[in-house]
Amino acid sequence: MADVLILIPARMASVRLPGKPLADIAGVPMIVHVLRRAQAAAIGPVAVATDSVEIAAAVQRAGGRAVMTDAGHASGSDRIFEALGKLDPARRAAIVVNLQGDLPAVRPADIAAALAPLADSAVDIATLAAEIRGAEERDDPNVVKVVGTPVGPARLRALYFTRARAPAGQGPLYHHIGLYAFRRSAIERFIALPPSPLERREKLEQLRALEAGMRIDVAIVDSAPLGVDTAADLARARVMLANPS
Repeated sequence: MADVLILIPARMASVRLPGKPLADIAGVPMIVHVLRRAQAAAIGPVAVATDSVEIAAAVQRAGGRAVMTDAGHASGSDRIFEALGKLDPARRAAIVVNLQGDLPAVRPADIAAALAPLADSAVDIATLAAEIRGAEERDDPNVVKVVGTPVGPARLRALYFTRARAPAGQGPLYHHIGLYAFRRSAIERFIALPPSPLERREKLEQLRALEAGMRIDVAIVDSAPLGVDTAADLARARVMLANPS
């Protein structure tokens, strides 16, 4: 696999849980948990892209690398694209992984698994999903579902992403996990595209790529990591990581 760079976008101005990258979980800021798990994936160098000097300082105290980015970015993808230009002006990285900074329990092996679909030259972007096991997640709009067609063992070609329960009928539903592995050419193309109609409607940025005809393939992993969006999620993360067994 070509040279890989993992970038973790992080900002303080979360709507539902302000300051969450620095939230204490088992004595460590959440962003540092994510940083360490990305490092443990051992697929390439890792950096945090942020607009906050406090986040940058926390990352640096933990021995990590942080790059300052503009506060006005509309999305994490915009933020990592700026960071990519700063960190790799020589364009050595052919693949860029966008790892959300609110996944403190993400498994390093799953981060690495996201690269597998890019072995197929037809794939522009790779991501992850897990089969939904709990009935309550099926109709939860906060659980994004990926609709796809199988193209190999534990792999789908994404046809759509939605907050609704889909597809209809018998069969598995898949919980999309917010991690993307972009070919460098793909993220350059993606960032240049305007927000698309379905992206605006569903409030899901990845639909922009599908509407533009880009191919997204999905590696299926065993389970979805806890994403921290609310105070209740944070409480769960604290229990989980205080008792990792």
